[in-house]
Amino acid sequence: MSLNIEPKEVFNWFYELNQIPRESGNEKEVSDFLVAFAKDRNLEVIQDEEYNVIIKKPGTEGYENSQTVIIQGHMDMVCVKTENSNHNFDTDPIEMVVDGEFLRAKDTTLGADDGIAVAYALAILDSDDLSHPPLEVLITTNEETGMDGAAAIKDGMLKGTRLLNIDSEEEGIFLVSCAGGATAEVEFKIEREDFKGEVLEISVKGLLGGHSGSEIIRQRANANKLMGRILNEIRKAAQIRIISITGGIKHNAIPSDAKVKIVVDNGEKVKEIVKEFEKQLKAEYRVEDGGLTVIIEDAQYSKPYTEQLTSNFIDYSVVIPDGVISMSKDIDGLVETSLNNAVIEEFEDVLKYTTSVRSSSASELQYVLNVLEIAAEKCRGSFEITNSYPAWQFEEESEVRDKALQTYKDLFGEEATYDAIHAGLECGLLKGVLPDCDMISYGPNIFDAHSPTERMEIKSAQKMWKFTKELLKNLK
Repeated sequence: MSLNIEPKEVFNWFYELNQIPRESGNEKEVSDFLVAFAKDRNLEVIQDEEYNVIIKKPGTEGYENSQTVIIQGHMDMVCVKTENSNHNFDTDPIEMVVDGEFLRAKDTTLGADDGIAVAYALAILDSDDLSHPPLEVLITTNEETGMDGAAAIKDGMLKGTRLLNIDSEEEGIFLVSCAGGATAEVEFKIEREDFKGEVLEISVKGLLGGHSGSEIIRQRANANKLMGRILNEIRKAAQIRIISITGGIKHNAIPSDAKVKIVVDNGEKVKEIVKEFEKQLKAEYRVEDGGLTVIIEDAQYSKPYTEQLTSNFIDYSVVIPDGVISMSKDIDGLVETSLNNAVIEEFEDVLKYTTSVRSSSASELQYVLNVLEIAAEKCRGSFEITNSYPAWQFEEESEVRDKALQTYKDLFGEEATYDAIHAGLECGLLKGVLPDCDMISYGPNIFDAHSPTERMEIKSAQKMWKFTKELLKNLK
């Protein structure tokens, strides 16, 4: 089977990729698939301990002595599904649907971020009739959960002096700089005590969510923050204990749902409070998140958190900032600093709140982390930075950028532009081992990445395939 979309040399490989489970942290099978692909074509291949794959191909006739070009993307994908989906990301292939001008998945993320880069790379490696310099195709792992794959690339593994990162989502805009970031985890020790009252379950649903870098500027609602506000409203008028609470699933996805089970001393009053507050939240987010819904219903009792833990957690949830903190002073419309209160999860004896912070300013990034640390300390939680990655700094001179802009104009008769992005790209880490490498990032139009409504514009994917081939030809 295949998608029956042109160019078939690209979309057939994209189809093959989406038959293989490739959630971040579960990449061995797809990594082995890439290694087998290279060996079947007698191409030099390296697979490291992180399952990163590097495939090398000599330059074609007339390009044998050209400088090596690195084509780079990541094999993993964010795995998010709708509430009613039975999809199992550990075993099931992605079910793809051609929907007019777009390719999407049935009730799950599509994996075009960043499967389309891998598909382009495989099509280039598989071709015998494309003109190109010597190539090093670098396909990394764990990009979506902390860029662990890119962080594992060491000096000497790559020789290329020009790098094409195919991991951006807006055609015609070449990225030349990106934000740095860090992931902060705050843990609360779970202690429980009996509390008599009525048991209720509250769910926040219907939010759009989306990528916490590129979509954060849209000011969409964050389910975890809304839940904190709801709990705070309840405790103003009732005694409350939390039994359990969860929200969000990925550090880099704006949480679209959250759920809490509580014990209260006056169930009817709390139901009235919640329904009234739902009206206020709907009005507040009527533009950004019109589907916002808060559901409250009766539930079964189990021993709740202590009064102190309940209070501390609500305090922390309310006082921490969320969303856009500041805008760039240099580039109109670019977010400089933001945070996404991404995941609330409960383990046997620990309640953990994970926040992703991004900034193109190292000092402001540190400031926001300090705010979180102080809030955690005041609320009796433990604070830890579990991951960080550097920004990718803009460079005034770039031959690759100039050739990309000219190639795009020559092919399509349109002016392309270059920009920075408020998201992390692996270019920042790869610059550490390739300081003199000339880099750009680009890709086809992909909408609502990291959400079940992710979709890729087919025409744009076709154009960027044509562009990639022509750019390689021009990088002689």
